Amino acid sequence: MAEKRKYKKRYCKYCESKVDFMDYKDVGALRFSLSERYKIMPRRLTGNCKRHQDMIAAVVKRARAAALVPYSVTRHAVVTAPFENLR
Repeated sequence: MAEKRKYKKRYCKYCESKVDFMDYKDVGALRFSLSERYKIMPRRLTGNCKRHQDMIAAVVKRARAAALVPYSVTRHAVVTAPFENLR
């Protein structure tokens, strides 16, 4: 029988820094929660708690509606440094 892999426990960096509010205009802070195709990263990969993951989802959706973050990127349009053109 194969051994179960043990992964390092990921901690919510927003809980550690005691973040209570996230601003949708701060796109630089969102880059850790978005993939290179601007998809929202899941909790199991980022280590965020449910409360902060819900906040991130709401903030990203607001930023997309305000045209600060694109809705989707095709696989042919993916660039090597996707967050360089965002402020």
